[in-house]
Amino acid sequence: MRGVRMAGAVAGHELRLMMSLWLWVARRRHGVGGGTAFGYARGEAAMMYGLAFVCVVETVALSVLLADWPAVHAVVLVLDVYTVVFVVALHAASVVRPHVVGDGVLRVRRAVHVDLRIPVERIASVRRELRMTHDAAEGELDLAVGAQTTVTVELDGSLTHVTFLGRPREIRVVRFHADDADGLVRALAGAPSAGGRV
Repeated sequence: MRGVRMAGAVAGHELRLMMSLWLWVARRRHGVGGGTAFGYARGEAAMMYGLAFVCVVETVALSVLLADWPAVHAVVLVLDVYTVVFVVALHAASVVRPHVVGDGVLRVRRAVHVDLRIPVERIASVRRELRMTHDAAEGELDLAVGAQTTVTVELDGSLTHVTFLGRPREIRVVRFHADDADGLVRALAGAPSAGGRV
């Protein structure tokens, strides 16, 4: 049963990635509505494009090396092309699924892996805080981009976060990256029910 759930989670992940790629090409964003969007993909764009380029070079090199083995060449080509699409889709998912402040909620996201909705009234404090190191700790969720986070949100109690594979975790502190961290903190300060917790 656990294997079925994991397979379903992976399949759903792949589907959301491909939908993100379509949204990226169409220059649309997911789940922003009337809220204010705050991107976080800029910090890793160069790395993702570099990785995609390396995958393309590998695809071309293997196509030359395996030219005498058509069956093997076809299988490897399909896998390599999918890898390139997968890497680009990962970046696209980060672009089209930004953090959102609106309707009394802070929506913290990381591509298609994390989508955490935090009611603004549950925020005890929020601050711009650049952190380059993150040690796993109970009750903390770190969503680093380019190995750094720029915003720290402390809650007034625990909030349930469901992981990618469906495991619930109780968290009290959320750290994440935003390209415009100051703007996000200001938006939360001005949000209804914020109570000046900045």
